[in-house]
Formats: sequence, structure tokens, C-alpha cells
Amino acid sequence: MRNPSIVVGTDGTACGTAAVEWAAGEALRRGAPLRIVHAFDWDWSESRLDIGNEYIDVARLLAEGVVAAARDRALAVAPAIDVETDTLIGHAGPRLTEVSRGAALLVVGSRGRGGFAGLLLGSVSRRMALHAPCPVVVVRGRPTPDGPVVVGVDDSPGAEAVLGTAFEAAAARGAELLVLRSYLPVIPVWLAGVRAPDLETPAQDEAERDRVTELLEPWADKYPRVTTRLVITHKGAAAALVGASANAQLVVIGSHGHGVVGGTLLGSAGLQLLHHAGCPVLVARPEA
Repeated sequence: MRNPSIVVGTDGTACGTAAVEWAAGEALRRGAPLRIVHAFDWDWSESRLDIGNEYIDVARLLAEGVVAAARDRALAVAPAIDVETDTLIGHAGPRLTEVSRGAALLVVGSRGRGGFAGLLLGSVSRRMALHAPCPVVVVRGRPTPDGPVVVGVDDSPGAEAVLGTAFEAAAARGAELLVLRSYLPVIPVWLAGVRAPDLETPAQDEAERDRVTELLEPWADKYPRVTTRLVITHKGAAAALVGASANAQLVVIGSHGHGVVGGTLLGSAGLQLLHHAGCPVLVARPEA
């Protein structure tokens, strides 16, 4: 039975090429086929003019050039993988959402061709991280090849799925798993003026460590070769994850639903991480 594909969206930019290279390496690790997708828009109003057919023919040729170059780059990184390419008409966000249904993973760059220079996260990347129907990797920064896989653990219902994804990623890479747990200790009234990161609360920290260790035990049993290191911090989750990403090869976070539609919104810490991480970020999705 064929493994589900890894889908990567590219637009021919440096960020898009980085996404293709990362996706090719991941396809090789997983033994999965790679599907390279480029979506392009064209003006329907122009199609009613005599130049309409010529316009879309040129647009399609340019799109085919983008995916052909991406295919060459993917095979240069991982010659043994199975690669297919697609050019799709339409906005990148909706089309990537469509083609990623049933995919093992969707990979995108941090910014696209249409982004403003000052933006750290493109609109398509943000939309995919929030709404894609499968796990998403936003490729950004300079990953440390021998660095750990980092995972942030919170109290959300999806914490188990996030840990499972993180342990699997660490095992596939032969990497250490750094588990970050950020929490705010209970501060006595007479210490109300002290910042939480500067407060020493050994008893509360130990209780939190025991609670997270218990959560990790089933996964440590399943992946005995993965070395884990647990860090308890009073820093905000975003600051802790961004700091750890500077020397990591991958950061794994979860998606949390707010309101009627579950799994569609990241918490503020996740969004900040996507803007500032020093390495690729994997947004895990709970299994249906």
C-alpha cells in the first residue's frame, strides 16, 4: 500500500525552494512520495479579450517552469524519492487546502512572492498553519542538523497527539527530544511585584515536573531510543520556544480549537513562534 504523500507548495522564491528541499528530505526519511504544487492566478476579465488564451498559456508555462525547477531541486536532495508535480489555477490558499486532504504532511515556506518585505510570515503560510486539514510544516530559519527536536507541552486536549508527533520526529532523526513546559507558578501576595521568570518555586516546579514526566512515560516506553530532556520554565511559552528553536532542527507544537470549529486556530504562542522561530515548525493535528 502506498504511503500518503507529502505535499509541498512552492512559488519559485528562495522560501519556496527551501520548503521543497526540506520536504524532499522528509519524504526520504518517511519513504513517502513527494507532490510539488504551484498555484497561479490569472485575470478572468482578460480571458474575455482576444489575448485571454495567450495570457493563460504564458502563465501556465511559467508555472510549469516553477515546478520543473522544484522537481530538479528535490531530486538533487533525495534522488531516490518518487516525485510528481502539479500546476493549479487559483489562489494558493484554497488550492493547497484542497490538495492536502489525505496528505501525510503539508510543507510551505515562511513567505511567498507577494509578501511585504517587513512581514515574517506570509498570508498563505499563516492560513495553512491555521486551517490545513493535515499536519503542516512552515520552513523558516536555519535548522541545526545535529540539534534536538523541541516540543512544547501544554494542558490542551491535543497534548498527546503533539507528543506522539514529536517522539516520532525525534526517532526518525536519531535526535534528542527537548520537552518544554511553560507555566506560571502561584505567587504569594508579598511577592506580587516579582516577575514570574525571576521567581524560584522549587516545590511547585518539582510537582509540575512530576506531572509532565507521567505524561511522557507511555511515549518514552514506545520510543526507548529517544533521549528526552524536560525543561520547566516560568517564561512565556512563545519566548521559551523561540529561544530553544535557535539551536534546534525542528519545533513541534499543537493546534487548538477555539469556538465551534476545532483545530483551526493556533494559540498566540504558536503564532508568535511561526513569526520568529529559528528553525522549521511542525503544527501537529489530532487524528480524526
